[in-house]
Amino acid sequence: MGIKTKVFKNMYQDSVSLMQISAQIGKLPGIEQASVVMGTETNLVQLRDANLDDGCTAGPNDLVIAVRGEDAACATAMDIAQERLSSKPAESSGGDGVRAPPLASLDMAAAQESASNLALISVPGDYAAAEATKALHLGMSVMLFSDNVSLEQEKAIKTLARDKGLIVMGPDCGTAIINGMPLGFANVVRRGGIGVVAASGTGLQEVTCRIDQLGAGLSQALGTGGHDLNESIGGISMLYGLDALIEDPDTKVIVLISKPPARVVADKILARARAAGKPVVVNFLGARADDIASRGITPAHTLADAAGFAVALLAGKPLPASVAAISAADTGILDEHARALSGKRTFIRGVFAGGTFCYESQLLCRERGYGASSNTPTASNRKLEDIWRSEGHTLVDMGDDDFTRGRPHPMIDPTLRNERILAELNDPNTAVVLFDLVLGYGASPEPAGELIALINQARTQAGVRGLPVLISHVCGTEADPQVRSRQVDALREAGVLVAGCNAQAALWASHIAHLQTKKIQAS
Repeated sequence: MGIKTKVFKNMYQDSVSLMQISAQIGKLPGIEQASVVMGTETNLVQLRDANLDDGCTAGPNDLVIAVRGEDAACATAMDIAQERLSSKPAESSGGDGVRAPPLASLDMAAAQESASNLALISVPGDYAAAEATKALHLGMSVMLFSDNVSLEQEKAIKTLARDKGLIVMGPDCGTAIINGMPLGFANVVRRGGIGVVAASGTGLQEVTCRIDQLGAGLSQALGTGGHDLNESIGGISMLYGLDALIEDPDTKVIVLISKPPARVVADKILARARAAGKPVVVNFLGARADDIASRGITPAHTLADAAGFAVALLAGKPLPASVAAISAADTGILDEHARALSGKRTFIRGVFAGGTFCYESQLLCRERGYGASSNTPTASNRKLEDIWRSEGHTLVDMGDDDFTRGRPHPMIDPTLRNERILAELNDPNTAVVLFDLVLGYGASPEPAGELIALINQARTQAGVRGLPVLISHVCGTEADPQVRSRQVDALREAGVLVAGCNAQAALWASHIAHLQTKKIQAS
């Protein structure tokens, strides 16, 4: 086994493309780990931490391929990565056959496409704020996919955007749908009369997909970045997005999504929502309904409720029952699976690609008496001491920086997430393995396939001892490249219980844990 690196001077590629290449070569036989990144100081540190550094030197404008594994496999990985990096989309040319020069700056792009009013920026965080500032001065709103931008920089660029009547979505904004165009890790959803503003990427995906599944559609879906509702930022982007949807004649109902905002920021946003003149559904995860409900505002306990309430309001129908309840039919199925559990299995083990799915599941499990350890704990839960080892009830966010340093996000490459699921399946203390599959642009093309192979392997090895109950939810639509029903059918065929939404999956897991605890106590 060895480490091989190669540096390409002055070659820039965006982070999503690099994560996809990393995922492809990382799955090659004989490769232990692979990473394709820009040579920023932060990335070089992460390569060292991941044991992928052989002493190479690179600057922030250089691209680095780093692989660890068998020598022949490393050579193959290098060849494939270089081929992917050198392949370019067909260049456009005028009628005279002269090819247009590549665009090397925002100024060049603005000069060539003067009508452009949105810039999607995905550069290393050290340079992201400067590029966003350039775009704003050129009259463009910004979707800032980049992370590692300080709060001070975020406040500065968002204040500039507000002064210019523009919006900055981000930093670390992974999802948006603008005029029907999916950006980042977005899903293919139908157009319609519901507008969404969210400080959560996977939260935005869950709500938009659920709206689509319920037969309605989206006018706009705006991400703000996870820090926007921090007191130091003041909700600048969410307020802009809310105002834009209020003024948009195609938006009939508005949905706001966030983890708990600072109280002063929440008050400001709710005051603006009360004056919207349109129905507004608010899901501040973990907030009390009494702190949100008022004239024109409908609080939603879960992400799925937010979607369901918005669809009902759009159609002028009564609000549906909350998904935070288990039907009699579901209870029967869950009871049957609980009775089949063997041994002293007790614990819920959640393994998530979506950070908001992990957060919402922690809240719902806690409400039912199941506090959990996590690498990203809610206020009422415990910090996981060793992120690689579960302790008691454990729900982990595999998309957090703890797990993605030097690796692709699990939505792109689920290998590390699947390995964690396999470990939980093999733990005799596990009663339920709870997980998500997130579909859409940029996500793994067949996320269920590799996981099902591992489940079948674990089932064969377990023999008569059997496996824990597997519970999943699939965030996506039928129009997504992965086709939601195809993924759902594959999971069910492998013996996985597939819930209709993340909240329902968490409730099912809590129910199984409750039944198993009662069974053990009675024995």
